[in-house]
Amino acid sequence: MNAHAGHGSDGAGGRGSGHDPGQGAGREHDHGSGRAGETAAEPRWLDADERAAWRGLIGVMTRLPAALDTQLRRDAGLSHFEYSVLVGLSEAPNRTLAMARLAQFTCGSLSRLSHAVKRLEDKGWVRRAPCTADGRVTNATLTDTGFAKLADSAPGHVETVRDLVVEALARDQLDQLAAICGQILDRLDTAPPPRPR
Repeated sequence: MNAHAGHGSDGAGGRGSGHDPGQGAGREHDHGSGRAGETAAEPRWLDADERAAWRGLIGVMTRLPAALDTQLRRDAGLSHFEYSVLVGLSEAPNRTLAMARLAQFTCGSLSRLSHAVKRLEDKGWVRRAPCTADGRVTNATLTDTGFAKLADSAPGHVETVRDLVVEALARDQLDQLAAICGQILDRLDTAPPPRPR
């Protein structure tokens, strides 16, 4: 079932709050590197257009997941993350995935996934078992009742996604959005880990 439509800074119009990497308050100060005779490199501050795009993105990143989570909790008794778990399993062969693969699908840590799957297990929607081919691997499987729960929950979720995202954009804008998200995700996949400070 392809039912998964989705797993701040002050956005345009004053939405949200958070760090603004734009002009940089206090940039008139000389922040030294800690060594005599050396100064830190000037940050590459965002210009007005870059700042507007960044604030808009942060606003969407903050408010859209919250809206999706609110609808699912109200109408289905699921968090958006739990819904994503059910979707990932529903799309897998035999409705089964290794926990590590499922964590990749949901963009969550193994610890967060384990807690979510435990809650879904308690409701009879998912079960876990060692992989028969490799006992070191734990598989999660979507049960028939879990599939039925997903089928019942999906229409309301998809309608919310359609209302908040799809119908807010023209078709060419949706194509652009898909391309933009793909480029950013590719960048995230290939970015080196942050250097320790």
